[in-house]
Amino acid sequence: MEAREVLKLYFGYDQFRPGQEEIISHVLAKRDTVVLMPTGGGKSVCYQVPGLVMPGITVVVSPLIALMKDQVEALLGNGVNAAYLNSSQSAKEQQQVEQQCFNGQLKMLYVSPEKLLSVGFFSFLKSLKINLFAIDEAHCISAWGHDFRPEYLQLKNLKLQFPEVPVIALTATADRLTQRDILTQLYLQDPKVFISSFDRPNIYLQVQPGQKRMEAILDFLEQRPFQPGIIYCLSRKATESLANKLKEKGFNADYYHAGMSARDRERVQEKFLQDNVQIMCATIAFGMGIDKSNVRWVIHYNLPKNLESYYQEIGRAGRDGASAEALLFYSFADVMTLRDIINQGENKEQALAHAKLDRMQQFAESTSCRRKTLMHYFGEEYPKDCGNCDICDNPPTSFNGTEYAQKILSAVARTQESVSAAQVVDILRGSRNQQSLSRGYDKLKTFGVGRDVAPQDWQRYIHQLINLGMLDIAYEEHGALKLNNGSKEVLFNGKNVELVKFQPVDPKEEKEKRQKKSRSAVENALFEHLRQLRKELANERSIPPYVVFTDNTLQEIVEQRPTNKMAFLAISGVAQAKYEQYGETFINAILSFLAQQAEQQQARLKGTTHLVTYELLRQGKTPEQISEQRQVQLTTIFSHLATLYQQGYEVDLKPYLSDWEYSRVREGIIATKQTAALKPIFEYLDGEVDYLKIRLGIGRFNKEEGALAKA
Repeated sequence: MEAREVLKLYFGYDQFRPGQEEIISHVLAKRDTVVLMPTGGGKSVCYQVPGLVMPGITVVVSPLIALMKDQVEALLGNGVNAAYLNSSQSAKEQQQVEQQCFNGQLKMLYVSPEKLLSVGFFSFLKSLKINLFAIDEAHCISAWGHDFRPEYLQLKNLKLQFPEVPVIALTATADRLTQRDILTQLYLQDPKVFISSFDRPNIYLQVQPGQKRMEAILDFLEQRPFQPGIIYCLSRKATESLANKLKEKGFNADYYHAGMSARDRERVQEKFLQDNVQIMCATIAFGMGIDKSNVRWVIHYNLPKNLESYYQEIGRAGRDGASAEALLFYSFADVMTLRDIINQGENKEQALAHAKLDRMQQFAESTSCRRKTLMHYFGEEYPKDCGNCDICDNPPTSFNGTEYAQKILSAVARTQESVSAAQVVDILRGSRNQQSLSRGYDKLKTFGVGRDVAPQDWQRYIHQLINLGMLDIAYEEHGALKLNNGSKEVLFNGKNVELVKFQPVDPKEEKEKRQKKSRSAVENALFEHLRQLRKELANERSIPPYVVFTDNTLQEIVEQRPTNKMAFLAISGVAQAKYEQYGETFINAILSFLAQQAEQQQARLKGTTHLVTYELLRQGKTPEQISEQRQVQLTTIFSHLATLYQQGYEVDLKPYLSDWEYSRVREGIIATKQTAALKPIFEYLDGEVDYLKIRLGIGRFNKEEGALAKA
């Protein structure tokens, strides 16, 4: 069987994602391979497809028991005979799996590194016909990586014991040092390294000021009902506090951190996987080994310590390829907290950690496309703006900010370069707080000179001066601002400073933008109907709902509304095995939903029956077909078309009314002064245009003239 046939038969996709086909061809040629691909980029297909094409069994080494379990369940759901061996099973369960391997019943076997290296396991493997070894999370082999696993160093024995079996090593996070370790420590023979783009274009990137976070989070969640997401916090205490606040507000939230017992962590994680908890407030301990594909958003309550962590954590959203969001809250207080944490660590690591935090801060304060900034950090060319971040949506406006810069620098100078950014803002704003009064800052010439500027804007201007090299921070002095040569150029030599100002997005405008991107009311209702069905089916089988169908597949089902086997199998992500398990159930659910909608519509729309016609038009039906289906006259359907057009619905009249015909009808309307009666216009035109088209012409005339009158 060819790779494309396997992709369609077992996974339900017609096309490979970029890069997958070349990797699979290399593996099928029995060559060692290294794959660097972002989370959600489709790494597993790169070894699952060739493993299914080649005779024999594929052995997958994975360090994460929860992830192993999910992947096996997903494969079984797709009709692939798969199993796993790890410490979560009893001896009897493990023996049963090994017997299945002996009998040639399995195509895919997942094992933990501990099990792989246990006594006698290599002898067991030698009794099997192994076609491929896949090493997932391969960065665990490197002592340079934060997920180093010592047992991974022993995986070199795979190549020593099975020199003829190809090895594919896969990871989503590997810098150059880690890449080198993967190549050398695994004893790979002349391997080819495939590096995919690390861009995740489906994730919308945005940064908001750290003030009023709770208010912003509540607003964010209210606009995204039922969408699963993760809120990352810096401390364990913050995860518990935030989860409790959200519960008080009626949200389905829980928390997860390393201070909980293993049993409690497993229980909470399982609830999240099963969609029984919508919002997970967690420290960075949460997420490794979670293959939940329908996480729709990730919020960073606090600034991450570096861009690697940020990238990895936002990568837990939108793994199914559907649109997702990453919201980062940023405040200077978070930066100072992280600086303090870094300063408590090893001296030799402090300089690098501070440099990485600098880059994280620059990303948060960026005034250009965020994705471009992120991709450049990872050494990837990104020539165009992405169009899917807050900066692209709301580009900042440049202006001559020299006066603002001079006020900031003057306040720093007059306080003897001894205060932080927050205190400088208080001075400029004329805040009569205890510190300002006790230290006599209210007597300074700069006190209150910036009352007309919002505190948030002053903070941004200070950060921009730091990024422009016109101001320094002494982290060892609790973030005191210091003047430098660039400051003096502005203060004394008349150097001009270009600053940028972010125009706040009108909430109404933002809501309208979201509504344009979102589904219609009927589609929302059908999506929720099918989402509930998916959850019921998943609960019956004790599997996560996204293993039944991903959100992306569910969305396509909503858009296409398949009501027969061929149409359902044409949905991306629906393979034969999936159809056999769930297809009929979903088709019946769609049919019953549409029937119920039609009944409700008929009852509700007796006076607005043209909307039923509109729904049928959207399904691609012609006026003649609608007339036949609804058992009404064609003249009535054309009347509906005219009404819909006049009311602003998306209806194209051109197939039924040419520009010449409309010009004649328009002439007749003006001559007869009739915008309702058809007969006088018909007679004026000597029957040149029939009644059906006159009705459409009147609808177009009324809309256009109405628009002119409003203008």
